[in-house]
Amino acid sequence: MHDVVIVGAGPVGLFLACELGLADCSVLVLEQEPELHSPWRAVPLGLRGLSAASVETFYRRGLLRQLLAASGVDDYPDAPDEPTPPRQVGHFAGMVLDPADVDVTALPFRLPGPAMEAVMTNLDAVETLLSERAAELGVEIRRGVRVSAVTQGEENVVAHAGEHEYAARWLVGCDGGRSTVRKLSGFEFVGTEPQFTGYTMLATVADPEKLRPGINSTPAGMYLRMPVQGHMAVMEFDGGAFDRSQSPSREHLQAVLRRVSGTDVTLSEVHLASSYTDRAMQTTTYRQGRVLLAGDAAHIHSPLGGQGLNVGIGDAMNLGWKLAATVRGDAPAGLLDTYTRERHPVGAWVLDWTRAQVAAMKPDQHGQAVRALIRDLIGTRDGTTYVFEKMSGTSVRHDLGGEHPLIGRNAPDFRLEDGTRVGDLTREGRGVALDFTTDRRLHDAAKGWDKRIRYAAGPARDDLGLGAVLVRPDGVVAWAGDSTFDREAFERAAGHWFGSPAI
Repeated sequence: MHDVVIVGAGPVGLFLACELGLADCSVLVLEQEPELHSPWRAVPLGLRGLSAASVETFYRRGLLRQLLAASGVDDYPDAPDEPTPPRQVGHFAGMVLDPADVDVTALPFRLPGPAMEAVMTNLDAVETLLSERAAELGVEIRRGVRVSAVTQGEENVVAHAGEHEYAARWLVGCDGGRSTVRKLSGFEFVGTEPQFTGYTMLATVADPEKLRPGINSTPAGMYLRMPVQGHMAVMEFDGGAFDRSQSPSREHLQAVLRRVSGTDVTLSEVHLASSYTDRAMQTTTYRQGRVLLAGDAAHIHSPLGGQGLNVGIGDAMNLGWKLAATVRGDAPAGLLDTYTRERHPVGAWVLDWTRAQVAAMKPDQHGQAVRALIRDLIGTRDGTTYVFEKMSGTSVRHDLGGEHPLIGRNAPDFRLEDGTRVGDLTREGRGVALDFTTDRRLHDAAKGWDKRIRYAAGPARDDLGLGAVLVRPDGVVAWAGDSTFDREAFERAAGHWFGSPAI
């Protein structure tokens, strides 16, 4: 019997598998697709954007260099000495933002480091990288396995696939928006119904000059003509009327594209095509007994703003160390319950973020009025900075209690005097106690958790006025203190997140 069975070998399931493998858990990943590679996951259809926060997650596990290489990125900026504006921001409801308008000095607790920028990648690159990393960590991946039933007992849970049974202490569904695990395990899935049907396609266009490049809003919806010839997306506000159980035909796609673009463009041939909607749904909890959900299995929404992959990576990073501690038996009471408590609000925010964009895209007078207002707001420096802060993931703050405003945020990439960075200290998947004052009392206090917390001391290039910081394995600040070390407060925080100290 395995410690954990993960259903789904997409980026979320594989990242979670790597986190558990890093903690020496016995992990089995089941994936229904028989092969790792497919046209849907490669360029151009598999193109995805990783936010700055997601890139930082790879960096903190020592995978940034490999991620850039796999993604074909050879111009990623070196770590600057001072915070610099991003090279790209993205768009809100099709309205492209100017990176020069981002006020980096207004971003809270942001220190320059090697992972400051978003990365354009593709699913094939990410999954190949994570599959190789998982194998190095002893994770077993079985492909071509379709789960048909899930049964729970008091001590284990079993995934059934045909005549085979896969038992584990815990099971995690990372199997996408149509999650079989979610349906079989009885999770409540609630939200809002769609306003539009969207289509992604790779096609041969007889007269491409009739379509404007880039993002185009029209009285009927929106269409995107991508840089790769024939790669397009189109959204029509039909209330989600298209029957998504069937593949869209060339004739249907051409008719939709003509209505939305207002042209008589002709699609000579459609090579690949799929449909989606802006249906926004979320499970009311991310855990039912010994079954947990992460990524699209727990929350679905439109792809507007490119948040789906990023919030899923955040789920996996948050869940991994908590589930590993539970498997090892050294988790404090209720640790696993903090997964839903922390990540559910983030998922709910993403749903609202995409709903707001849909509202601004609606081709009626109400939608256009909202759009005009938002265009004015994001035309300001404060407005652009606000949107960037949200889209980059730098605004996420979990409610962990504590008075210091850094608590609950991703730790800044503090750089010690000897050049060591926080990102160097988190690669093992342990917590980190940073002592900028070299106060021996923090060293002595941290010794009680030496297998779960790594201690590092020395002056920092910029300590943000802090004396010490306790960072969880997922990079979130659990405690922050000033120059006067409060041992009682530190031990209370360490005990809350890491359990009782070793005797």
